[in-house]
Amino acid sequence: MSDSSGHGSGGRPIAVFDLDNTLADTAHRQRFLERRPRDWDAFFAAAPHDPPIPQGLALVREHAEECEVVYLTGRPERCRRDTLAWLAAQGLPDGRVYMRRNDDRRPARRTKLEILRRLARDGEVRVLVDDDALVCEDAERAGFAVVRARWSAPSPELRAAQEREGRT
Repeated sequence: MSDSSGHGSGGRPIAVFDLDNTLADTAHRQRFLERRPRDWDAFFAAAPHDPPIPQGLALVREHAEECEVVYLTGRPERCRRDTLAWLAAQGLPDGRVYMRRNDDRRPARRTKLEILRRLARDGEVRVLVDDDALVCEDAERAGFAVVRARWSAPSPELRAAQEREGRT
């Protein structure tokens, strides 16, 4: 996963937020994952139209009062421009955005835990907010505080994409 912006936390604790089904409602684009073969280009092309999830956005704003906000997504790097535009359109705080390399097909729980550990070397990671149960379980086992984003309907297609196909 890569990050295009530099450090700048100023010693503040870090609050880490997932995007899909944590801040952004992906339900309208799930149909692209239900097809065989899955239509990844259409799935990611529809991301700019994701409705915001009020519970997730409220948590970002709440944590931004005391923490540096970091966004950690399994979306591929090629989606960076759309992702940054979506975050800005929601009026969310600026923050580093970590995304999956375009050719990285490892499970989300591996890639995200790797980034969390890297962030923890630079400062206190106060919380991870994510909807993926496996990511949350691995982060908790590694000693991170976790808020499970249970405010979106679970998607078996998205879960398969995150774990078996390493796509988001």
